[in-house]
Amino acid sequence: MTDTSKVVNNRDANRFETEIGGERAVLSYVETGSTIDLQHTDVPPALEGHGVGGRLAAAALEYARASGKTVIPTCPFVRSYIERHPEWRSIVDVTP
Repeated sequence: MTDTSKVVNNRDANRFETEIGGERAVLSYVETGSTIDLQHTDVPPALEGHGVGGRLAAAALEYARASGKTVIPTCPFVRSYIERHPEWRSIVDVTP
C-alpha cells in the first residue's frame, strides 16, 4: 500500500484523522487547558499493519508539543507508541 494521505486535526470532531482508499482512521482526543488526552485510535482492518496508527499518534504528539500541551496517553496504542518512541516522553503527563 502506497499512502501519501495527510493526517488532519478535525477540531470540530476532536480527532486526528486520515482517509486512505475510502477508509477513515481516527485518533480521538479531549483537549482541556494545558493537556490533551489521547483517548482512542480506530484503524479499519484494511489499513492495519501499514503504519497508519503510528502516523495518527505522531501527528497528535507533534500537535501537543507545538501547542505546549502535556499528553495523557489513555489510548493503549498511543502508550505503546510512546514506549517505542522515547523522544515523546518529555511531554507525557506522568501523574498517577
